[in-house]
Amino acid sequence: MNSFMLSRENFDKIRQEILLTWPTGKDLSLEEGIAYQKQIPPEKNFAVAMRQASENKETLIQPRAGVALIQDHIKLLQYLETEGGADLLPTTIDAYTRQNRYQEAAVGIEKSLQARTSLLNGFPAVNHGLAGCRQVTEAVKSPIQVRHGTPDARLLAEITLAGGFTSYEGGGISYNIPYAKKVPLQKSIDDWKYVDRLVGIYEENGVRINREPFSPLTGTLVPPFVSHVVAIVEGILALRQGVKSITLGYGQGGNLFQDLAALISLKNLAREFFAREGFDDYELTTVFHQWMGGFPEDEAKAFSVISWGASVAVLAGADKVIVKSPHEAMGIPTKEANAQGLKCTRQAINMLRDQVFPIGRKHQAEIDQIEKEVRCIMNAIYRLGNGDVEAGVIAAFAAGAMDVPFAPSVHNQGKILPMRDNEGFIRVFNKGNLALDDEIMDYHRGKLEERAAAEGRQVCFQMVTDDIYAISKGRLVGRPK
Repeated sequence: MNSFMLSRENFDKIRQEILLTWPTGKDLSLEEGIAYQKQIPPEKNFAVAMRQASENKETLIQPRAGVALIQDHIKLLQYLETEGGADLLPTTIDAYTRQNRYQEAAVGIEKSLQARTSLLNGFPAVNHGLAGCRQVTEAVKSPIQVRHGTPDARLLAEITLAGGFTSYEGGGISYNIPYAKKVPLQKSIDDWKYVDRLVGIYEENGVRINREPFSPLTGTLVPPFVSHVVAIVEGILALRQGVKSITLGYGQGGNLFQDLAALISLKNLAREFFAREGFDDYELTTVFHQWMGGFPEDEAKAFSVISWGASVAVLAGADKVIVKSPHEAMGIPTKEANAQGLKCTRQAINMLRDQVFPIGRKHQAEIDQIEKEVRCIMNAIYRLGNGDVEAGVIAAFAAGAMDVPFAPSVHNQGKILPMRDNEGFIRVFNKGNLALDDEIMDYHRGKLEERAAAEGRQVCFQMVTDDIYAISKGRLVGRPK
């Protein structure tokens, strides 16, 4: 046991309180949950699937999906599994549950029953409880993951892991800063320590549970080094609590060279900083998120965005890709639209799976640049934390030395302004208090000046807004009309 690991005494004390926050948590047995997980066959274990994908150099496909009622949710997942051909399945949790508002989720279930359709934007797993979760996990053949957006995900983790889900997404930074407004960072990190320790206890009892920090963050012009730092820090915090299977990810930025460089650099950097923390006993895999920004309303154009993301994922060697649907611009997609996104992605992967993208000097230069930027921020985090990454990341956010663009949290300074350079690479226009040195900022500024010169205007805030809406209007770079 390392010095950062939550003690079993403290874990059990917290657990007694957590299980009493909603009736479905009462009398939940950790030992019975572990026994239940042990009888799940290996082909339904998410960590096994991810490890095999990495070993076989395959890119698995996974959608997002979740509705309010158990039988409807089962039908949705079975459709995505059979008609869509998904390798991995999700259960996206509803917004009320993400905010621990279980009473309102209960009302949503009741209204959904009356309306005979889902009136929630996801599956209220806490309300459905252990039996409901097991109905879902037993009804499908593929590994299944909990995807949500919850700053305090402790009760949700207890119920879903005991319910047979074998992967759990999120983290104390990635499911706070981009999702919540007033939750203190120390609180969400502490709450996620409990989740990771729970996974660690399953691990110590012979059950491998996959953990996946949410890397796209706000999904809007996030520079690779920003999401990398969050992913690496959350990876370290998970390893400290006994997690062994970790999937780190990256959200598509839009420029092929930068996206390839980002995913390649992510694995290099994760191994570097995990080793710095003294960890070597883990399985590291990667996930690529298809475009998270604005989508074209036209379905044909949307399919182009989806296939582009699929192509980048396989060329970058991602072990998994999170798939979008052609209905992204219109809200929650139908099961048919979700399946279409999966089929489109599968076709692109199949056509590219035997092709290798050669890494030339330009690509290597971008890999080196991202690694330099991540090390710069991580060194500041260690310095601010007197060597401790947890204390350091909290201090870094407070000082603005770490900053996520366009995030709602009051505990994030939000001064960083990113924009694209003339080739569509995401660069930093205004760093705020971000801990990037002058050499790095001179590089970013020079790249942005090249674009400004090409467009006949000054580097200005208008470029930021132009870039945010560019893809929905059919371009990557927001050029002036």
